[in-house]
Amino acid sequence: RIGTRGSPLALAQARQTRDELKAAHTELAEDGAIEIVIIKTTGDMILDKPLADIGGKGLFTKEIDDALLQGSIDIAVHSMKDVPTYLPEGMILPCNLPREDVRDAFICLTAKTLGELPAGSVIASASLRRQSQILYKYPSLKVVNFRGNVQTRLRKLKEGDVHATLLALAGLKRLGMPETATSVLSVDEMLPAVAQGAIGITCRSNDDKMMEYLSSLNHEDTRLAVACEREFLSVLDGNCRTPIAAYAYRDKDGNCSFRGLLASPDGSIVYETSRSGTYSFDDMVALGQDAGHELKSKAGPGFFDGLQ
Repeated sequence: RIGTRGSPLALAQARQTRDELKAAHTELAEDGAIEIVIIKTTGDMILDKPLADIGGKGLFTKEIDDALLQGSIDIAVHSMKDVPTYLPEGMILPCNLPREDVRDAFICLTAKTLGELPAGSVIASASLRRQSQILYKYPSLKVVNFRGNVQTRLRKLKEGDVHATLLALAGLKRLGMPETATSVLSVDEMLPAVAQGAIGITCRSNDDKMMEYLSSLNHEDTRLAVACEREFLSVLDGNCRTPIAAYAYRDKDGNCSFRGLLASPDGSIVYETSRSGTYSFDDMVALGQDAGHELKSKAGPGFFDGLQ
């Protein structure tokens, strides 16, 4: 039993997991061997408020975590960027599927890029990370809070509520609609969210059978990159009120390249850092922590107090 949220994107990710399990294990390919269980989360139920105002962390995972720990599902499939840096006791995350494209897509009916939008144009985004980076580079634009699944956001854009929006390219690709993107922002123009494009699968820590199934699907390069970025986030104690971005990847020499960013929500202050090191778990975790501590000390305690 695979637990998942009910949005089209969440279901696409759960079905991908199901198909990969079936391909890897003959007993799971039999009819009825795998069931997808839809679980409504707080984040899905409250759509009229910014995430920061309704608690931030765990809004898209708590009810699914509870179902897993209570035994009503066996594994849970999540977008890694929704998963808090601390997992509940009794749960582990032994598997990341291969990471999809980490970049953000720009979607607009009147301009090809952010830079082409006239002053005063309204961009919709629920993400403080996107808001702050847009306002830092294009202070003449206006950003408004915008929640709902991919389809809802695209509908609001077509109806003319706003001039443009940004969505994760990974989500559009998994939904089979990458052509929706007007253009794709480079990671230099818009640093991605921690673990953007990565799928994580959790199970109970005492469930050896599920752990074995999930280990067979794990993509180690992705797991290490996600671990590095999540360490950076954890040091900064990132929540939905803190615009934070990070990207770790294997460079052409086989090493880990990392970039991290911390900003004020209005984009007036941006701190950035970069690191490189060997592509190994211990080194990448240390690298993420070190980068987090650097930006934390650069920003100073007053910076975080102002975001509470």
